[in-house]
Amino acid sequence: MSKSEALKNIVRDKYAKIAVHKTNNCCCSNKEVDYSVFNESYENKDGYLEDADLGLGCGLPTEHANINKGDSVLDLGSGAGNDCFVARRIVGDSGSVTGLDFTDEMLTKALENNKKLGYKNVNFVKGDIEEIPLQEQTFDVVISNCVLNLVPNKTKAFAEIKRVLKKGGHFCVSDIVTIGKLPDKLRNVAALYAGCVSGAIEKEEYLNIIDDSGFKNIEVKKERVIDIPDELFLEHISNDELVKLKKSGTGIYSITVYGESH
Repeated sequence: MSKSEALKNIVRDKYAKIAVHKTNNCCCSNKEVDYSVFNESYENKDGYLEDADLGLGCGLPTEHANINKGDSVLDLGSGAGNDCFVARRIVGDSGSVTGLDFTDEMLTKALENNKKLGYKNVNFVKGDIEEIPLQEQTFDVVISNCVLNLVPNKTKAFAEIKRVLKKGGHFCVSDIVTIGKLPDKLRNVAALYAGCVSGAIEKEEYLNIIDDSGFKNIEVKKERVIDIPDELFLEHISNDELVKLKKSGTGIYSITVYGESH
């Protein structure tokens, strides 16, 4: 098994457990570390469904995605359907929303939530973001929330986003990046990888991948620092190493990025 497939299996297993146990405290490490340090509140958003919110996001991509009534929207790594249902309230009956996820337990939960809401134009599909099983030039808007950082090959992911977008379409994703270089000890910890930290790449590299994929008018709509609990880092590095890390100016950030396809 390749390293890429091994990492995907780790992520799939972690998020399957979250879907079943309805808690996000298990995804970062062997100890319970609250993953909610990453996310932002959806509670005042039209279309919000509490059962679909597992606290796994790191931004509000629908807020900056310029979704219009009648649009066809694809949500990558849709989880229990949280962003899909918010997007559905924007596109209305004349639009459509498709959620893509590769975790069976998440797809089951999303379908259950959609059944409660009774939406006929919301669909959930199983698939890998690096090989999206959908036709090219299908969607007006692609969104994603704290998922692409978990994808081993981000170049393939953004190439796939461009492929499935219609000409003139656009994407808006919230994701985790770093400013400065995280120690290898943190990047190589599989459990941390499923918690968004060591799967992140540097902000400049992230934006360069998007640019190299052929997107235009790329813009960081929002950026905020993430305060990771010291206990999480100290499971993998010493206190002295942690002090040096903080003094170095290295940081973990949530960014929401917008880009257009031509």
